[in-house]
Amino acid sequence: MSSNNQISVEIPQNVLTEVSQKLQESRALLAPYLQALTADQRKSLFKMGDKTVATVQKVKAYLETNPEFVPAYMDKPEFLKDEAVVTGLNPLGNLAFQLASDIEDTVMLAGSESLVASMLYYGTAREAAEKGVAAAKPVYEDLKQRFSKKGNTSLPPAK
Repeated sequence: MSSNNQISVEIPQNVLTEVSQKLQESRALLAPYLQALTADQRKSLFKMGDKTVATVQKVKAYLETNPEFVPAYMDKPEFLKDEAVVTGLNPLGNLAFQLASDIEDTVMLAGSESLVASMLYYGTAREAAEKGVAAAKPVYEDLKQRFSKKGNTSLPPAK
């Protein structure tokens, strides 16, 4: 375990509240236009990736310059609407992904550091209880349930 402190920030509650409100507002603004899929629906779809986004955008350009190749059975207005949704939402998705990744990393780092500190506290309470410090016994008894052996990462049981 490392006691190297890699993060030391305090996020004001008003910042967290404001960000939460703005994210909820953003979700509400987009809600009428977004479509949720089941796992099976996601599996069955023909997927678009970075290369195919460029392909679809190139086809859109050719639709304008060479309309004679548009098949009669292709719904051109729907194609254009779908392409516009991809073009409009992709940057928002990228931003949301970056934000989610940064939040996840920060939670992981702060969580790791707080868990290490918690284990240090537990170890001290356990040692104090073993040495007969009366006030430590209820703290240790309560916390030992949280630090019970579930693998090789737990502290050894108290004697």
